[in-house]
Amino acid sequence: MTEVVNLDDARLELKIKKGFKNWMSRFDGDFGISTRISDFKNRDLAFFADGDKESAFYVYGLIININYSGSGLLFDELAPLDKIAVIDIQLFLLDRIRYEYMKRLGWIDCYPGEEYTLAELILDFNDLAPGIQATPPELSNSHPDYPEYMKKNIYEKEETIRKLVPEALNRVLP
Repeated sequence: MTEVVNLDDARLELKIKKGFKNWMSRFDGDFGISTRISDFKNRDLAFFADGDKESAFYVYGLIININYSGSGLLFDELAPLDKIAVIDIQLFLLDRIRYEYMKRLGWIDCYPGEEYTLAELILDFNDLAPGIQATPPELSNSHPDYPEYMKKNIYEKEETIRKLVPEALNRVLP
């Protein structure tokens, strides 16, 4: 008996596979449609959390392959609004990556959006991002700043979390 293949799913799987092609040669993981940020190895997570030009290249490549069926090398050729869309998604993913980094340090227990795959976060960005971004992660009650953190409003809590990023990135993951 033959298997029925959904062409849209097959196309998406192919785009994601192409998007992760550079990742497979650079990183030590098995990346695919079900990859979550929590699946990254510590070394790779640290690379992406840095947020430098090199790490952005890999994320841009994934986003462009999934959303525009092209390579990250085509970023400069995208229309201005498409460039902005790619950058927005990259910055959104960078937040999730940094939150995962802080989670592994034990500074936060969970963060909004961690249940989604990278593909879902990219494909459904316009639907998911507003709700996810509206809620900052909660500082772990074991963190020394927790009592002061709990006295703050939601905007101050987000500011506190963001101010912890440089200190977190100076720490080596366990």
